[in-house]
Amino acid sequence: MAREDTIVGLDIGTTKVCAVIGEIDEDRVEIIGVGTSPSHGLRKGVVVNIDSTIKSIENAISEAELMAGVEVSSVFTGIAGGHIKGMNSHGVIAISRGREVTQSDVERVIDAAKAISIPLDREVIHVLPQQFIIDGQDGIKEPVGMSGVRLEVEIHIVTGAVTSAQNIIKCVNRAGFEVDDIVLEPLAAAYAVLIEDEKDLGVVLVDIGGGTTDLAIFIDGSIWHTSILSIGGDNVTKDISVGLRTPIVEAEKIKINSGCCLSSLIKDNETIILPSVGDRREKTLPKQVLAEIIEPRMEEIFSLINQEIRMTGYENLVTSGVVLTGGTSMLEGTVELAERVFDLPVRIGTPHGVSGLVDVVNSPLYATGVGLVTYGMMHKLEGKKTKFGGGNVFKKVLNRMKEWVGEFF
Repeated sequence: MAREDTIVGLDIGTTKVCAVIGEIDEDRVEIIGVGTSPSHGLRKGVVVNIDSTIKSIENAISEAELMAGVEVSSVFTGIAGGHIKGMNSHGVIAISRGREVTQSDVERVIDAAKAISIPLDREVIHVLPQQFIIDGQDGIKEPVGMSGVRLEVEIHIVTGAVTSAQNIIKCVNRAGFEVDDIVLEPLAAAYAVLIEDEKDLGVVLVDIGGGTTDLAIFIDGSIWHTSILSIGGDNVTKDISVGLRTPIVEAEKIKINSGCCLSSLIKDNETIILPSVGDRREKTLPKQVLAEIIEPRMEEIFSLINQEIRMTGYENLVTSGVVLTGGTSMLEGTVELAERVFDLPVRIGTPHGVSGLVDVVNSPLYATGVGLVTYGMMHKLEGKKTKFGGGNVFKKVLNRMKEWVGEFF
């Protein structure tokens, strides 16, 4: 049976589906179950084969349920893909009678900031307050109870394609589970791998997955920029497959076992074994050849991220540097190459602040899954209602679809 204090994070990625089950242990999460399954139904973070995705979800959650000894009924699931767009908005209202900010005033000013034109084929996924301003005084995080005449807010709005959100929900529902909430994947990963000091000083979170590279910039403790690049570890694997003339499956194994981002780190006598294909015999190659294939692609990924950071104008505000996470960040030499491109301090982010199966989830692979559980725990402890509340999410997105179709027919 599913227990009240059980929270499930479901990371539906391009290369793997990961389910993490946690329990609320006072004010932290205790991880009690983890399950993974290869993902064959997504491309660049977007569902392209519903049946394959359903099967992967079922396998991952079944494995996690077996480890945890509980049954799962609902999940917090992540969303990514090139369709995700983030934007900043500003709202202003007059503080109601009494000249003291109430929760009602906070809700009104956020509604004012949300009143922007969004195409009907897009859905608002998150509305994230950055700071409140009372009578010109900025940097306020909790305005309730403060006195003033004019209340302003700056918020970050994340939107995604209605159809992409609908397909994720459909897959989870058909696998037999409800969706508690849909969470932007880099935001979820931030809950797992970033520390508060980094967010306050300014930090760039880069989650390099199989099909996408997710970017989130935090300044003064709040999120100021999000974007998803449709390039990731799969591109590295394809380069290896073409360069070494080996199947994709073997190229992925070679990348995981022997991959290195910097050819200067390879010793002259290091070699790799290229598996046999068809009638051909296996070959031995210098590891330097592999590194020379991987390095340009990883440098391109970091250069695109660096370009995105500079476009925001926040490059001088990210004092604490860059935190890399996701499976591709585990390649040897990643930190050294990233520091060369970004000219900033770089570290690999692994989940922290949890108990239980810490040794199992202590890897960048599980950052988003653990972050989704942490996100769910914070919502439950704060008594917040999840945005969708179980099965209602499908109805909400379906209504948005009807509005969109109605515009054309």
